[in-house]
Amino acid sequence: MLRRPEALLVLNDATVFAGEAAGVLPELGIATGELVFNTALSGYQEVVTDPSYAGQVIAFTYPHVGNYGTNPDDDEARRPFCAGVVVRDLVATGSNWRSRRGFEDFLVDNGVPAITGIDTRRLTRHVREAGALPCAMGIAGAEAVAAAARSAPSTTGRDLVSQVTIERPTTRPGGPRRVVVFDFGVKETMLRHLSGLATLTVVPASTPADEVLAMEPDGVFLSNGPGDPAPLTGPVTAIAGLLGKVPIFGICLGHQLLGLAAGGTTYKLLFGHHGTNHPVRRLATGTVEITSQNHNYALEAGSVPGASVTHVNLNDGVVEGIALEGAGAFSVQYHPEAAPGPHDARYLFERFERLMASGVPRRGR
Repeated sequence: MLRRPEALLVLNDATVFAGEAAGVLPELGIATGELVFNTALSGYQEVVTDPSYAGQVIAFTYPHVGNYGTNPDDDEARRPFCAGVVVRDLVATGSNWRSRRGFEDFLVDNGVPAITGIDTRRLTRHVREAGALPCAMGIAGAEAVAAAARSAPSTTGRDLVSQVTIERPTTRPGGPRRVVVFDFGVKETMLRHLSGLATLTVVPASTPADEVLAMEPDGVFLSNGPGDPAPLTGPVTAIAGLLGKVPIFGICLGHQLLGLAAGGTTYKLLFGHHGTNHPVRRLATGTVEITSQNHNYALEAGSVPGASVTHVNLNDGVVEGIALEGAGAFSVQYHPEAAPGPHDARYLFERFERLMASGVPRRGR
């Protein structure tokens, strides 16, 4: 039986959880980040490699993690950007015909800190009451870990997108149209879906509007990404410069940035939406979609001038979708590519295709 060193997880409200160290801890034996919980029953590799978790420590509510191993086809980014992983039971040996490597080996290979043996039920109940809190975990002793937790950063006010975006534009061949993808932390599965519609030019988050328009795209996609949208003034300015000139589809952080570019405001949720089972009502039809979500911030209801709300979260009433009909733009807060998760919302790709086919808007090109 594998013997692991004892470790502590300490939240910055001084709540302490005892467990065992796993993965790779930094040289000082302590890792820090903002703790959130994810309710997905599977898809742990896709979750860990989602760039939207930059700056965050992911606690999995499902007790057994790693049971089917990992394989390169399920990576959603070039590497994990999360600050750490918390689990109840880290399975030593994955068992699945697709598996190429165990989950802990995957964490070690990618330098991801982890802690196992944590009472994640108690931890989740605490975060639901106290909110997503900065935390520290490690083997450096109770006082050192507690001190690190007190000084650990939250995601509020931080530009985390600059840590995950690409450095220079890249092209991905695909369908007959041309789409520019803003990489705020885009996932591989999203690019696969979009490439079914168009040849993609993936650009850094800092790309200005005039450079995008010079590419003469049929549409612009605003991707998911990590953290607080408020400090991302450059992307907001770029999106504002594209509104009304080219069809726009945004998801997750891209949804929030579209709202900010149109004059709206955002706020931080208590513990965010992280999982694959969030019910969302599509207001146009009354149907309920089960959705995959990963975000800590949201658009303030009624704050976006001229926007119609298209989707609403049935758990807490959060705005899950908007449309700016006059500008040829729409967005949703959740992940229609669903990796992992249900496929209820994949019709949104068809909606984007119809918007691009309509030829509206095309002003200023």
